[in-house]
Amino acid sequence: MLEIDGSQKSGSGTIVRVALSLAAVLGKEVRLVNIRARRPNPGLRRQHLAGARALAELCGGSLVGDSLGSRELLFRPADTVRGGSYRWDIGSAGSATMMAAGLLPPACFADAPCRFRIQGGLFQDFAPSAFHMQQVLLPTLARMGTHAELGIQRPGYVPTGGGVIELAVEPADGPLAPLVLPQRRASVKAVRGVALSSHLEERQVSRRMAETCAALLARRGLRPHIEVRNDSTAAQAGAALAVIAETEDGRLLGADRAGAPRRTSEAIGRTVAQARLA
Repeated sequence: MLEIDGSQKSGSGTIVRVALSLAAVLGKEVRLVNIRARRPNPGLRRQHLAGARALAELCGGSLVGDSLGSRELLFRPADTVRGGSYRWDIGSAGSATMMAAGLLPPACFADAPCRFRIQGGLFQDFAPSAFHMQQVLLPTLARMGTHAELGIQRPGYVPTGGGVIELAVEPADGPLAPLVLPQRRASVKAVRGVALSSHLEERQVSRRMAETCAALLARRGLRPHIEVRNDSTAAQAGAALAVIAETEDGRLLGADRAGAPRRTSEAIGRTVAQARLA
């Protein structure tokens, strides 16, 4: 059995997600100790529990220590990752995309196609946005031989959550190929993006984010096409901006920023543009 000390390096929940995901792929037992020991609120939170239980369900495994605040967790995966349709609710604004990212590796080696419907947060700080996963990560992983698509059914923001994504994964045809990217810097051939806001159309938040970002990129000779979306289905007001650049050799480079209290539309637009230009 592998034992992993969750207090090492960043001491974050990423250690939990990655360890359990790879254990499910390999079919090996793993014990996690000192979970999130470096965090102000150590131990398992709702999003980590939801991810662990989802992986156990997906591969017919078992968990010991899966409770809120637990600092130790034992995961015994079964030998087969089972395809099918699954639905999970994180129960908070915890990142649905990070949970989906943990489910993706074993789903690539399932015995049948998988479809996951996950409810939680989609756009927030310190987590990959749903736009990034949909338009940067999954297309990049496709070059390795994965077959996955992400649909955004409803936006979700901090602190309410309530966003919904659907991840569809086809089993890989064989072993995944290494991802080899050229070391040389390639020129950008196209820039696109999405400016999304929920319940904020009167304040023109989507338009302001898009226009600020586009103006800064234009100064560097880039001509982005940023789609403006106004949503009324989310459980609360919120916003997010994502920009994706495609290079001449096919690489995808993303930058994004979620809205937050006292974070203006213009500040979001500037941050994303500056990140893309860096």
